[in-house]
Amino acid sequence: MPTNQQDTAELLRHSMSPKQLEKLEALANPHITDFVAHAIALCKPADVFVCTDDSADMARIRAMAVEFGEERTLSIENHTVHYDGYHDQARDKPHTKYLVEAGSNLGKTINTIDREEGLAEIQGIMNGIMADKTMIVRFLTLGPAQSIFSIPCVQITDSAYVAHSESLLYRPGYEECRRMEGQSGFFRFLHGAGLIEGGVSRDVENRRVYIDLENEIVYTTNTQYAGNTIGLKKLALRLAIRKADREGWLAEHMFLMAAVGPNARTTYLSGAFPSACGKTSTSMTRGNRIVGDDLAYLRVIDNEVRAVNVESGIFGIIENVNEQDDPVIWDVLHDNGEVIFSNVLVNKGRPYWLGMGIETPKSGTNHSGDWHEGKTDENGNQIPLAHKNARYTVPLRNLANLDDALDDPAGAPLSGIIYGGRDGDTWVPVCESFDWAHGVTTMGASLESKTTAATLGQRGVRTFNIMSNMDFLSLSLGRYLHNHLAFGKDLPSRPRIFAVNYFLEDDAGNFLNGKLDKLVWIQWMERRIRDGIVALKTPVGLIPKYDDLSYLFDQYLSKPYSKQDYEAQFSIRIPALLDKLDRVESIYRKNAPGTPDELYEQFAAQRSRLEQARKDHGANVLSPFVFPETK
Repeated sequence: MPTNQQDTAELLRHSMSPKQLEKLEALANPHITDFVAHAIALCKPADVFVCTDDSADMARIRAMAVEFGEERTLSIENHTVHYDGYHDQARDKPHTKYLVEAGSNLGKTINTIDREEGLAEIQGIMNGIMADKTMIVRFLTLGPAQSIFSIPCVQITDSAYVAHSESLLYRPGYEECRRMEGQSGFFRFLHGAGLIEGGVSRDVENRRVYIDLENEIVYTTNTQYAGNTIGLKKLALRLAIRKADREGWLAEHMFLMAAVGPNARTTYLSGAFPSACGKTSTSMTRGNRIVGDDLAYLRVIDNEVRAVNVESGIFGIIENVNEQDDPVIWDVLHDNGEVIFSNVLVNKGRPYWLGMGIETPKSGTNHSGDWHEGKTDENGNQIPLAHKNARYTVPLRNLANLDDALDDPAGAPLSGIIYGGRDGDTWVPVCESFDWAHGVTTMGASLESKTTAATLGQRGVRTFNIMSNMDFLSLSLGRYLHNHLAFGKDLPSRPRIFAVNYFLEDDAGNFLNGKLDKLVWIQWMERRIRDGIVALKTPVGLIPKYDDLSYLFDQYLSKPYSKQDYEAQFSIRIPALLDKLDRVESIYRKNAPGTPDELYEQFAAQRSRLEQARKDHGANVLSPFVFPETK
């Protein structure tokens, strides 16, 4: 590795063409050149391509993705498909580790490795990993440019697919880095796909995602799946959570949307949902406008919570995207704007996926190679036509319902925060907290959800997922919860907090709500925030009145809403809610030393209210009609 500026300059001159070196040196930032030199010395690429904000550089990366065989063109212009390895289809939680100093304690729920040991391992794996490949150097920005929210980033990768995806998902950052004037406050990411066989990473057993918190560098290797490789997504979220902890703001796994209420008024809402739980579809409900579907930064500015979308594109799960339920995304996936499909079926140049609502071919090419209906893998499992975690990548500018707040450097004024997960038997479809601390503790910090295909491992297991950020925490649970409680504690006006559940089931396992019903819950929340419409006070929070929902179902979905449906959906299931409190409290007591006492106090109060309600009404399941009205 280069040990001084002279060594760095010499290495760069020998490794880069004059044109590429000129682009790097124009940044006049020794911290960036040192990082590039470090990557070159470690990974030993055949050549280096530096991507600026220039459209010609962006076009070159798109062309490289096809030229290198990482993407294939489809029948619609500007559409391509990418395939990850058959066993490289989701985030790899077991091999994602934080490099920490000996003696550091992030809690039992966070996967760590001794910093020196981890660096030796990952750098050993990455030694020479880019031999005979092109190293691509990207400059990007998290958040709007020239904003208090902005974080410049440098990603180095040998995958043109990764670099191309970032062009669709993030704002260009070369000029932002020039404005840094030699400062070091940027996130760094180094990715090597490893040995490629059949166009995919071969050595997945050596897949690693190692996060150096001290130097704000993420190393990832032997994987191509975007959740493991696109640095600015969940990898950067881990770094941002630490930065937010130091600086007093929040980095969250949240969508950001503009709910459009009566007389076209705008109310901004954010929401934290685990993957495949309705996050993107909520941010794009009909008649409302999207700001972002996945990541948000929240800051207090002039005594008001404001939020930005960290990204400028969508990396969305494509399963069940269909023309009826998702018309905006459906149109984007069928027009000639830029789209990268991943791990779908392709037949005659057209992509197909699970649940798209049309007849699909019986053969084609997918993540397993040549595919036909009934094909099985090495374990005898039938291979579906597309992976359940198949994705689409699109820039937000292609969406017809994009809100103007996307690139506002001041962010959007945030009026409400929503937490939701996959819950078949416990929580009502929509509920408002009594106050900030009640919402943070009993809704956000108590979020549970059944696992989906977005992460490796068993699916359908009820899993604790604080603020939908459990997989990405770089702080102890107690510290993270403390930050949330403190964030809104002294504000004169705080965002309201809500919990939603789109997946409540009847005894036969049928969902009690349709996919589009979420539009009604959004409109009820908007009216609670802006008009203070009357709600019903239950032991766990405030729920809608039947008459209000009946009106909203008619107004927005043109369908009747019966009292029987309302009672089935909004009954308070006391045993299940008490069991949930016990499960979650046990997790904190076992795994989260330093948890604020306020969580246990809020749990005790909620438990007492539930038990008192059962005593008062003599039943385990209470109809919503028994509860009193409240403002």
